[in-house]
Amino acid sequence: MPWSRLSGSISSPKVDVAIDMGNPFLNLTLDGFLKIGTVAATRAAAEDTYHILKKGSVSRHNFEDMLKKMCKEGAYWGAIGGLYVGTEYGVERIRGTRDWKNAMIGGAMTGAIVSAATNNKKDRIVMDAITGAAVATAAEFINYLT
Repeated sequence: MPWSRLSGSISSPKVDVAIDMGNPFLNLTLDGFLKIGTVAATRAAAEDTYHILKKGSVSRHNFEDMLKKMCKEGAYWGAIGGLYVGTEYGVERIRGTRDWKNAMIGGAMTGAIVSAATNNKKDRIVMDAITGAAVATAAEFINYLT
């Protein structure tokens, strides 16, 4: 019986922008802000483009609303990404080791800070800290697998 095998790999293009702020902490925080903010702005643009095309008409007002949403989403998620990356780096420097625990602590702190900034319910802050820790730790473990 004939048998064949396909071998190969898929890779995405890598774009890296380096802005030297003179401090590794600031460099990583800004890098996280820019990368995550760009992803969020792109997602907002794609979502709004879909809605505009579905509606069937394009206007200046639609375009302005899309740009506002892109900026808002990019700044919000960029700030969260920058906060997480900076926190994880700070934890790494304090602990003196690089492992998954830094991601867990950084995620918990980021979740708690973002939650505390948006509401004042203690139970919600704790739940968001746990969620942040779980997501960051899971992402770190997945990163180790690849």
